[in-house]
Amino acid sequence: MGRHIRVTGAVLAALLLPAAAAGCSGTVAPDGADPKASASRGAPSDAAPAPGGKPAGGDVLPGMVDVAAARTQLAALKVAPAGTMAGYSRAKFTHWAEQGDNCDTRETVLRRDGSDVTQDGQCKAVSGTWKSLYDGQVVTEASKMDIDHMVPLAEGWRSGAAGWDAAKRKAFANDLTHPQLLAVTASSNRSKGDQSPDLWQPPERAAWCQYGRAWTTVKSVYELTVTEPEKKMLTTMLDTCAS
Repeated sequence: MGRHIRVTGAVLAALLLPAAAAGCSGTVAPDGADPKASASRGAPSDAAPAPGGKPAGGDVLPGMVDVAAARTQLAALKVAPAGTMAGYSRAKFTHWAEQGDNCDTRETVLRRDGSDVTQDGQCKAVSGTWKSLYDGQVVTEASKMDIDHMVPLAEGWRSGAAGWDAAKRKAFANDLTHPQLLAVTASSNRSKGDQSPDLWQPPERAAWCQYGRAWTTVKSVYELTVTEPEKKMLTTMLDTCAS
């Protein structure tokens, strides 16, 4: 005949305590990372806001560093001749990626970079106001705005991305954390094309400080190379920053 074991309230509480202390094992951090790992990293810094978040300070791009940090980054970049375009295709840089809630990267940047932006049920911007960093123009029609890759995809290919895998190229093309994506007028974006800073500079000279810091940071984050003329012009751009 089996023994009957009486489980008191105290015993039951003791049995359940480990599970309660461990929390719900299915809980994950917003970015899909282990919550404990996220906690150990601490809160994001002002220089690296959450993806899609508003830039810090007076900058219009996220993930910016100050001019001193940018000079340090620039000095550390490897100088090399521009690589070949052999094998290049924009299709090798998957964009625009889905960002949730029917939004892709383009619509996410339009919302981030504009003022009073309203979107429809498919996340398309239907109204808002955008000021283009490159030429200073103020635009109220989303269709007249492009999302520029600060370091163009083709320029990335020439300076190191040719050796990346598909996942890294996709991350580069949809980077919402570093200063790689920016809503600008279609005309200024198409004037820039895939040219490096020695060949094209924003016509709005007041933008040079941000442009130089952003370009340098992206090249540093992705360990891309720079040419001698490119590095010289980036130095000129950083020299326009207020001390």
